[in-house]
Amino acid sequence: MRSTRLALIAAGMGLTLAVSACGANQDNSSNSGDGGQSSTGSSAGGIPVGVILPETASSARWEGFDRPMLEAALKAQGLDPHIENAQGDVQKFSTLADGMINDGVKVLIIASINSEVGGTVAQKANAQGIPTIDYDRLNLGGSSSFYVSFDNVKVGELQGQGLIDALKDKPKGAQVIEIEGAPTDNNATLFHNGQENKLKPLYEDGTLKLVQSQPIDNWDNQKGGTTFENILTANGTKVDGVVAANDGLAGAIITVLKKYKLNGTVPVTGQDATADGLKAILTGDQYMTVFKPIKQEAEATAKLAAALAKGDKSGAAKIATDKENDPVGKRDVPSVLLEPFLITKDSVKKVIDEGYVKAEEVCTGDLAATCSQLGIS
Repeated sequence: MRSTRLALIAAGMGLTLAVSACGANQDNSSNSGDGGQSSTGSSAGGIPVGVILPETASSARWEGFDRPMLEAALKAQGLDPHIENAQGDVQKFSTLADGMINDGVKVLIIASINSEVGGTVAQKANAQGIPTIDYDRLNLGGSSSFYVSFDNVKVGELQGQGLIDALKDKPKGAQVIEIEGAPTDNNATLFHNGQENKLKPLYEDGTLKLVQSQPIDNWDNQKGGTTFENILTANGTKVDGVVAANDGLAGAIITVLKKYKLNGTVPVTGQDATADGLKAILTGDQYMTVFKPIKQEAEATAKLAAALAKGDKSGAAKIATDKENDPVGKRDVPSVLLEPFLITKDSVKKVIDEGYVKAEEVCTGDLAATCSQLGIS
């Protein structure tokens, strides 16, 4: 699972936002609508490329970040992007793919709901001679030629290390609850593997005590909050730290902690560096998040798509110099795996300075003074 850092590509990609900035917890894209309308390039003669995004319910990143950034990056490569969102509906995902295949896209970029539908879509496209790229999530047992994402084991390691840092002054046996992502999402498995790289030795030697680890179907935030509350109350409302796989789940967990007057005293992890997540970090309700510069992911994907659309397989291979193991398909998939970053209160400024979230989305009300102290403007 471990892979080398894609230093050459990362160095060539700026982190400044080149499209109109979108609030991480708002669906701001003017093209997003209800997720059923496509964003299409306006440049005459652009090579048509299809993109299917998975949903909007669990994370605002897909419409707030990925859609506009992919559209801008693909257009910059001379491609004509057709972008749709399946809104968590497996049948709609398949139908959208069929439409794009029939319309003659030259490359299909798949951010799948689960590996089964993603693999099926890739197989259909490949049968028509259309190369596919697994975007952000690897479809286990699939047939896509390339995969673009972040080092997702590293994401989990950052979450585990963040919790360890937050609990370093706690007595031995500090109690931890883990609320993980969807079991059908390979990324959730990789996040958990990374967390365990850091946390399992401390569980085994008694430094920390794992109360329960529970995956949440469909990354459902409401279900995550309910599940966490059930585990918490069964444990006598005792918890010292919480691993939350992303900021959406973290927010639901913090709501429960507030109910029991535990917020601000129990560190909670997160991921995606959303506006709500950053605000929770500044208030002290969330300890950390993981920042993944999605513009880099979009740009790497666009470069791969441009090479594939032109039939330049060797050029594509020079871009995807990492490997990600597919244990189901028993193959190593050529990949672009980018670097994630741990964000705590002292580094929230990094996310805002690089244009992924606007200061006015975070520095509201009482947080204005905190932002000022941290140099956020």
